[in-house]
Amino acid sequence: MTEIAPRQVTPPALQAPTAKEKKYDRQLRLWAASGQRALEESHVLLVIGDDAFGSNSSVAGAETLKNLILPSVGSFTIADSAKVTERDLGINFFLESDSLHKSRGDEMRRLLQELNPDVTGHAISAPLAEWLPVQGSLKPYNLILLCAPVAREPLEKICGYALENSIPVIYVQSAGFFASFSIQLPTEFPIVDTHPDPESTQDLRLLAPWPELDAEADSLGDLTSLSDHDHGHIPYILILLHYLRRWKTDHDNKYPSSFKEKTEFRDLVGSGARTNNPEGGEENFDEACAAVLKSIAPPPIGSGCREMMSMPSCTSLTTDSANFWVVANAIKTFYDTHGVLPLPGALPDMKATSADYVKLQTIYKSKARADVAEVTKLVRQIEASFSRTASQVPDSEIEAFCKNASHVRVLTNQNREVIPSLRLMVSDPKVLSRLASIIENDWESLSPVFVALNNKSFSSDMQLNVDSLSSDPEMRENITNAITEAERVEGGELHNISSVVGGMVAQEAIKLLTRQYVPVNGTCVFDGIKSKSGVFKF
Repeated sequence: MTEIAPRQVTPPALQAPTAKEKKYDRQLRLWAASGQRALEESHVLLVIGDDAFGSNSSVAGAETLKNLILPSVGSFTIADSAKVTERDLGINFFLESDSLHKSRGDEMRRLLQELNPDVTGHAISAPLAEWLPVQGSLKPYNLILLCAPVAREPLEKICGYALENSIPVIYVQSAGFFASFSIQLPTEFPIVDTHPDPESTQDLRLLAPWPELDAEADSLGDLTSLSDHDHGHIPYILILLHYLRRWKTDHDNKYPSSFKEKTEFRDLVGSGARTNNPEGGEENFDEACAAVLKSIAPPPIGSGCREMMSMPSCTSLTTDSANFWVVANAIKTFYDTHGVLPLPGALPDMKATSADYVKLQTIYKSKARADVAEVTKLVRQIEASFSRTASQVPDSEIEAFCKNASHVRVLTNQNREVIPSLRLMVSDPKVLSRLASIIENDWESLSPVFVALNNKSFSSDMQLNVDSLSSDPEMRENITNAITEAERVEGGELHNISSVVGGMVAQEAIKLLTRQYVPVNGTCVFDGIKSKSGVFKF
């Protein structure tokens, strides 16, 4: 009888990264494919004011767009009615000598678009007054960048439209060594993937184990009967679960809660290590002791998540509720039912045999999938109750929300406040009163830069009185000097300062477009003389 040789199975070929993945490799590591997709589906509008006051911070705007075009924002539009002047050629890298006397917006568009053929650029050369009032003129855009100064009327229209349509606005100012930007957020701006510190996201659920995890801890049996090899490779999570049971038996069925109790519990765990293990020591027990203080705690729930679950948008859904709030409502129901959030399912690295680690990892991942399935079921029930089955929330969105539930954030602008510069123009006394408070407590002395950049914004019935802003002679002198410096440059930009602020604004713009990370919530001021920046909330 002829022996048949076993069939050779060729492993599947490794999938090489695509040209696109190679091109955008670094940013994909920062905001993943979902963030890149959101960026590529975005259309950013850059508005450069019509007022004849310096360069209208156009260089800062161009530098911001550069930093959005390189990572491949989908489309951009530059609205600029000015012609290129000799002054522009001296400071704007995205203009050339042949651009002189041509449309500044169109020339910037042409040269910026050369940076990335994947991006589509547009330009509007008409004055703001001609195209802005047209119905739907701002509809295509999901982020608006305003280069100061912009006259009051168009500024009011743009900021008002943005609030009504939940579009973020960034107001950029750059003059000489000074620069700032203010972010006007929608009424509610939810962020699921806030990218918190990995250690803060760890949820091992040691004080609330589920049956499968309990069963795995039971399988250890009596630790003293284990061989040296097995004893030295118990995953530290199981070690902690084992000793938590012993602790509860001796402490009225209670877990260690105070620092003193956790210290005693850590000593208890450490006492179980074998000091003469010839198999290479007991690093797993060292890992268990090191994890006591951060792991022996109730399942985490961030303050942002608690705030989210108490918001009316979460508790009172409507047919028009955004996907975020539909999933948030399901998460709240899950939390009210179980007293915990869905398990993220990630497991830290630890000393263990490969088989034991994979088995433990499977237990955590299986629980995480089961929680996602339960939340998904709740979401589908909500959709059915509102007849939204034709536009279901994608499963990937639900899974991402469950994974990041503890650290979601909802930034709010409940008072529908517009950028501080516009509030100064329309005589908002709250800005002045808040400004005086900020100046009084500004140890870095950055508030004078904000005053100087916005000196021309103060309305006629709200003329700036430096003496009324601060009782400190040194601070009053700083404000006066900053105003003098801003007036000296007459709105002119320094390319290096505008380049720096352009990078800062682009960073915040990417956060807003991808809805990842937490953007600046307020006004950021940059003093190029001192090389300092600070954020103020008005």
